[in-house]
Amino acid sequence: MRFLTCVAACALGGALPAVAQTPNPADWPAVLEQARGQTVYWHAWGGDPRINAFIAQVGEVLSERHDVTLEHVRLADTADAVTRVVSERAAGRDTGGAVDAIWINGANFASMKDQGLLFGPFAYDLPNWPLVDTDANPAVEIDFTLPVEGYGSPWAMFQMVFEYDSRAVPEPPRSLDALRAWIAENPGRFTYPQPPDFLGTSFLKQALYGVLDDPSVLLGPTDAVDYDTVTAPLWAFLDEITPNLWRSGRAYPANEPALGQLLADAEVDIGFSFNPGRASAAIADGELPDTIRTMVFDDGTLANSSYLSIPYNAANKAGALVLANLILDPQIQALAQDPAVLGFQTVLGMDRLAPEDRARFGALELGIATLAPDAMGTGLLEPHPSWMTRVAEDWTARYGTAE
Repeated sequence: MRFLTCVAACALGGALPAVAQTPNPADWPAVLEQARGQTVYWHAWGGDPRINAFIAQVGEVLSERHDVTLEHVRLADTADAVTRVVSERAAGRDTGGAVDAIWINGANFASMKDQGLLFGPFAYDLPNWPLVDTDANPAVEIDFTLPVEGYGSPWAMFQMVFEYDSRAVPEPPRSLDALRAWIAENPGRFTYPQPPDFLGTSFLKQALYGVLDDPSVLLGPTDAVDYDTVTAPLWAFLDEITPNLWRSGRAYPANEPALGQLLADAEVDIGFSFNPGRASAAIADGELPDTIRTMVFDDGTLANSSYLSIPYNAANKAGALVLANLILDPQIQALAQDPAVLGFQTVLGMDRLAPEDRARFGALELGIATLAPDAMGTGLLEPHPSWMTRVAEDWTARYGTAE
């Protein structure tokens, strides 16, 4: 694919000035040469020690193979990196930006793409792109209902799974209504991270799927529907369960690691994660009891992809391109899918791999708590990004007085 020039990219709504030595991802040998000696600052969530360790391993391979240094800028919120790029453009810093790559999806990706803050498109020109399974995993090209169009390279697939202690919950609830009943019967044994945390807001979106007769309205923007009428069943559901949550809904865990710790400490019996292999990895590390198992709702759970995107003003675009391609390497993808490392689902198609690379995945032990691929059920499309933003704001107005 021909690399999009500044003139075409400006149609996205942002100014992309011509910059000397802007790499052309279609000329990969030139990209590799330009990348040598660069230091890439990858702004990525830093709240999980396993993810931090994985990124460090990627950095080691990146240095050994390509003489590119990787610095992991650990974020509490991806929006912090987006704000940095926005501020740099406002200050006229259209070259030499501090952010070279971002782990991104959802509202943050939509915001940067709409404002013309992304470099590209580049993903389709990466040498490892033909290995990506776009047929079986259409979500790798559609992010929260919005076409990615090559402005982000997918590197991991995620689907919400509920984690439960099989000793305390021999028959886990497999629908939202069943969960509602279970919470009433087991007060204090369930909670969710406090919105606007990503996982906490994702629970609200999952709940919307469960309470709506026609959840297809979620695939369009909130201003295209009668928002108050659509969300009324959600607030009724939350009003009902809140008194029976952990700490009676007066406090909430801050994020996914905090929720996982409550499950580890037996303060709750059911948690959830967007990483189907997280529980098995935590069991292997001795952080969760070996009685923890995972399940999905019978009518499906939310699924999405994570992307690596490059800001329009990144100082080290060539190095960032090499990083994006390396993360799609079968060796790195298999490392990420190993439950002992991360347990992330690969974006690669097994039928697109060489026999030795297929063998890497075939040799992986999924772990005692990880569902087999054919047991993952339906992956529900993420709602339009506007739902995440508005529902989180309204949740805070209604329930955000936690201790």
